[in-house]
Amino acid sequence: MDRLEFGTDGWRDVIADRFTYRNVARCAQAYADHLAATGGESVVVGFDTRFGGEHFARLAAEVLAANGLTALLSTTFVPTPALSFAVRHFGAAGGVMLTASHNPPQYNGLKLKGAYGGTATDDIYRDVAARVADVDESRVRRSGGSGRIEPVDLRPAYFEQLAGLVDLGLLRGLRGKLVHDSMGGAAGGWLSGFVRFADLPLEVEPLRKRPDPLFHGVNPEPLPPNLAPAIARAREEKDLLFVAATDGDGDRLGVVLPGGHFFNSHQIFAVLLDLMQQRGEVGTVVKTFTVSRLIERLARRRGLDVIETPVGFKHIVERMLEGDVLVGGEESGGIGVAGHIPERDGIANTLLLLEALVRSGDTLAQRFAELEKEAQWLHAYDRADLRLEERRVTEAVMAALSDPPATIAGRPLVSVERRDGVKLNLGEDAWLLVRASGTEPLLRVYAEAPSPREVQRLLQEAKSFLASIPA
Repeated sequence: MDRLEFGTDGWRDVIADRFTYRNVARCAQAYADHLAATGGESVVVGFDTRFGGEHFARLAAEVLAANGLTALLSTTFVPTPALSFAVRHFGAAGGVMLTASHNPPQYNGLKLKGAYGGTATDDIYRDVAARVADVDESRVRRSGGSGRIEPVDLRPAYFEQLAGLVDLGLLRGLRGKLVHDSMGGAAGGWLSGFVRFADLPLEVEPLRKRPDPLFHGVNPEPLPPNLAPAIARAREEKDLLFVAATDGDGDRLGVVLPGGHFFNSHQIFAVLLDLMQQRGEVGTVVKTFTVSRLIERLARRRGLDVIETPVGFKHIVERMLEGDVLVGGEESGGIGVAGHIPERDGIANTLLLLEALVRSGDTLAQRFAELEKEAQWLHAYDRADLRLEERRVTEAVMAALSDPPATIAGRPLVSVERRDGVKLNLGEDAWLLVRASGTEPLLRVYAEAPSPREVQRLLQEAKSFLASIPA
């Protein structure tokens, strides 16, 4: 019996290795047991465009129904935030989303959602993971029971929610072209569909809209190495507002500006923070351990409290469920805002960025430059991903970092934090963080410093140091 590991957001594995019908059924049974223990009666099930997604989702729905639950099964592939909203809209006890998010095409996965309409908390994941360990094939129910499967279209209710979130009056005054690069993922057609639903004058041009389990040859993560078509289109289009690039399941967002310049998640976070305040919203700012210092500096200059969490949107959700959160986000492109569900939403955040253009009268680049000035912080940040073949390499790296160098790239070590991995705080507010990915066999190395050149120096020195560690 395979041991299934739940990472920062659910279970992910390689298709036909450990991601199999047998193991999906085990997870569905464990989740059914969890819902039975908490009195749940219905659950929403969806899937993205990955290989076999519809069949895996159908199997999960069958197991849930065999355990007496009503399984509301999406009639087609669906972005994760639409699935999350549907949980709340239908009053379901939870949700199951078959997706590996931004992971490479050979992966699939299973995310769980809480009754509140957002990423499952640590408590939910811990309980389901513990139950999976005790579920073998003989324990899985696949037929019978008092439950049923009901096909549902998740679009109408989600579009109504978006229409209430953004200022449609302002957006009706916006002219220009938005390009949406859905990277072959589940958000394809959803932005243009909302624009038609809301009767907005905006032109939306699709890019890589065709659903593709291989994601048109790239990993479906909206980062520059995967966005060559979006960057090329941004250099060509004269009336472009920006290119919105959503990941495989539509909950993360990257942006390419006119001219082909990448606008990263920290910059998006800053603009959304500014927008929410312009709209009169109040609350705390929540950021994961890997987010730029720009966010905390900007928030504190505006008198806002800042809470920092480990990596994983579930930690942000826990804060959002307590109430009074203005905006919460992570380095990987997932951001949630007040007035919406406690969930990352690349589609909603695209619409909010459009609203920010109208409210400020500036381009995104101009607005962000003003926010840098206000925060007195020049944003320079990057990340390197190092592939690992064995877990013992990670263990050796973390052991070596228990006694880090006194200086790195000429900067003195000021302090060490171990909230998630090892974060080395250096002089002039520069920092370097090393942590193991919770979704792939990768060691992630993050760096921030006063200039792009210094960021690259930090990353290069970190990679050299890590390469010298014997496994």
